[in-house]
Amino acid sequence: MSRSPTTNEEDIEARLKNAEPASNRSRMQKDRAFRWLCIAIATVSVLVLVALLTSIVVQGVPVISWTLLSGTPEPEPSEAGMFPALMGTIWICSLCALITLPIGVATAVLLEEFKPRTKVAAWSYSLIQLNISNLAGVPSVVYGILGLTAFVSMFSLFGNATQPGAAVWEWGATYYDQFSNLGSDPFLMMSDEVDERYFLVPVENRTNPPTVPTEGMMAYENSVAGLVPVEVHVADAMGDLPTDPEVLATSIDSAAVPGRISEKAWYYFQLPLGRGVLAGALTLMLVILPVIIISTQEALRAVPSSLRDGALGIGATPWQVVWNVTLPSAIPGIMTGSILAMSRAIGETAPILIIAGIVYIRTSPQHLMDSYTVMPLQIYNWTSRPQDEFHSLAAGGIVILLGILLSFNAVAVLIRHRMQKPLS
Repeated sequence: MSRSPTTNEEDIEARLKNAEPASNRSRMQKDRAFRWLCIAIATVSVLVLVALLTSIVVQGVPVISWTLLSGTPEPEPSEAGMFPALMGTIWICSLCALITLPIGVATAVLLEEFKPRTKVAAWSYSLIQLNISNLAGVPSVVYGILGLTAFVSMFSLFGNATQPGAAVWEWGATYYDQFSNLGSDPFLMMSDEVDERYFLVPVENRTNPPTVPTEGMMAYENSVAGLVPVEVHVADAMGDLPTDPEVLATSIDSAAVPGRISEKAWYYFQLPLGRGVLAGALTLMLVILPVIIISTQEALRAVPSSLRDGALGIGATPWQVVWNVTLPSAIPGIMTGSILAMSRAIGETAPILIIAGIVYIRTSPQHLMDSYTVMPLQIYNWTSRPQDEFHSLAAGGIVILLGILLSFNAVAVLIRHRMQKPLS
């Protein structure tokens, strides 16, 4: 049986009468102790951070050079660079921002500015909000596994999931069968030297059987001016070879089996997405999307309701209120949260390591489906090498990565100060 409110009030009053008041000196001592404890913890944290940054800067700044910024990964530390990783990071983060920001802001506007009117809609909104809050705390490696299934292999809807990247449908690719000239074979020409040349025969479909060499077949040779048409000759490698040097230079073996290569345009697209730039950007989108939604919601809540009421009072529709009043007022908070989320995306390693799967790439991405690497992966690769020179290169890469992160944070602070206005 519950006790009556009157009895509770009597108990509380009795306890207050019997309680001994704490002395003012004791309370002040506890206050000072707590303050010094906070100062000590903050000081230790800052000192550890300063020591780590100082160690990295001292080790990394001397190795920062133009070769490190513009070079490609090489076996020799003195020739190694991280340009492909730098360009991969720019590709991934730019694409991730273009995809994530509209989705995140639109979701936050829907949840905050358009409240549900029915019980079913309210239940759906609550479920979405709960999932967003929980997804913000999921480890990033889990997103990497999710991205591998959802984007790389696309749930095996467009091919075998055990062979991710094997495109079932693609657009923007041209396939060739490549032959090398017979005259460059050192076993046939012995002491004579003939320049090696490659001839490309277009193939309508990548699944077509290999091209059979025929006399007078037209092919293309890749030169500085582009693809130049060339008439090739066919000769039996076991028989008499052509005596004319020009004919010999454009002759191929009658039994040659070509190698199939592809040339992909900048707009190349395929399904499933494979381990390309787009799959990596979509995976990073999963990582930072909850953060952007939550930060945008907080920015929208900070806008005074009097602004909305005033706009509605003069006859504006809810969408006009959002577009002309709420969003412009919340832009500083939205931009700050979004840029800080992008700073997290730049430093993510685990999901990219699962999606990309390759840490040694010498070329920068050329299209959305191209292979790539990013700066955290390149740094990880260098730190795993036994040579101390690579460890110094990794420290230099960390300094460059920190510079990019601090630049993003500086932009966030600048935007906040420039666009922040008093609201009432």
